[in-house]
Amino acid sequence: MDFEISPEQVSELRRDSHDFVLLDVREPHEISTARIAGSLNIPMGEIPNRLQELDPEQHIVVVCHRGIRSANVAAWLQRQGFEQVQSMSGGIDRWSRVVDPTVPVY
Repeated sequence: MDFEISPEQVSELRRDSHDFVLLDVREPHEISTARIAGSLNIPMGEIPNRLQELDPEQHIVVVCHRGIRSANVAAWLQRQGFEQVQSMSGGIDRWSRVVDPTVPVY
């Protein structure tokens, strides 16, 4: 499994009803501005204390604003034993531009 996954690939997973968690690690004020429907929001700083909310056996795609925080969280999750975790390249910013223009760019 590649470390990064494109927004287009995530869109295909959703379209094909692939079982995965879209983990949004942005802050609440960012979520109120733009969000991908069906995502689970756990801000980056809360991940260590809320790790039990995630299943290490499940495919997890981590998303943030532009892809930096999601890459950091995905790498950290891998070090915790999560083998099926990926970071969405370009974040919600790229999602808005190439997949769903109804999601606001900020």
